[in-house]
Amino acid sequence: MPFSILGLGTAVPDATLDTSEGQRIANVLCCETEEQKTFIPAIYAGSGISRRYMCLGRAVVDDILTGTRFSASPFLPTGVPGERGPTTRQRMQIYEREAPPLALQASATALSQAETLPGEITHLVTVSCTGFAAPGFDIALINELGLSPTVHRTHVGFMGCHAALNGLRAANAFAATSADARVLVCSVELCSLHYHYGWDPPKVVANALFADGAGAVVGRKTDAPSAGTWQLVASGSHLVPEAADAMTWTIGDHGFGMTLSKRIPEVIGARLRPWLDEWLAEQGVRVADVKSWAIHPGGPKILDSAAGALGLSADAVWASREVLSEYGNMSSATVLFILKRLIDSGAEGPCVALGFGPGLNVEVALFTR
Repeated sequence: MPFSILGLGTAVPDATLDTSEGQRIANVLCCETEEQKTFIPAIYAGSGISRRYMCLGRAVVDDILTGTRFSASPFLPTGVPGERGPTTRQRMQIYEREAPPLALQASATALSQAETLPGEITHLVTVSCTGFAAPGFDIALINELGLSPTVHRTHVGFMGCHAALNGLRAANAFAATSADARVLVCSVELCSLHYHYGWDPPKVVANALFADGAGAVVGRKTDAPSAGTWQLVASGSHLVPEAADAMTWTIGDHGFGMTLSKRIPEVIGARLRPWLDEWLAEQGVRVADVKSWAIHPGGPKILDSAAGALGLSADAVWASREVLSEYGNMSSATVLFILKRLIDSGAEGPCVALGFGPGLNVEVALFTR
């Protein structure tokens, strides 16, 4: 029995950041010499992003751009040589405050679209790699949405950009336990909290890519497919251990540090197709049979490499490019934005979703409609 998506909601913070503003902020917070500033335009031009949403708020952005201090935010530059920005604790305090409202908004939309009452949810799966707090936003969802206090809770933490697919896999397993099971999956990521200060080229690239957002899915098992309903029918995972250092996500004293190696597109180009061909064959599907693609856009080069390895046209990954351009890389939440865009557009199935994360690990999900 497939796992049917009954509702899908997304949410972003109010404050936006366009490419020009991102460059100016990088000049202030990252560049230590005039020569370093000359690299910033190319980094941001190559990001594929026109705007992003940031939980820090517009007042903080304006303060950094104008040199004022009205927001009194710990993210404001101090002018001290070698400054590293807020401590991890300061960043987590903002996570504790800002993650629950976004999660609530996305989840409420998913419940409404699914025509499901909060009390009907039997399992709650939360996903995040950009913050830690206990009690966490899962407790906020229970209290604010009115979920049952006996709802089964599971958290998928610190797995990276593919983690929403791991969350959907868990939801699929939980839904199989009972015909009455109703599962809410919610991913919330506040990547902007981990903005890196100072000149470190891979981290400056990460600063240019990542953004904030939340996505939520409500689903259940169905005996037979319903017309127009998207259904998760299979999922898989593939570890590329020789590329373990190509993508890392580590906890430091001044936020979490993302490293994206220049090798990632090469590794994806070499290793993705052989494994995916084998996995799809087990599902009775070929790459040529896939009508829609939801590939996590870690960045334009990663997306281009995946599409090239699979022999896809530029049009085949239109939803991924649009979401990257309009929202940036929201880590695990991004694939839910892409799926929503495909669903809302009436895209055909089957659909394959792909995500890449530290390990280097690839996650895949197959959807039909």
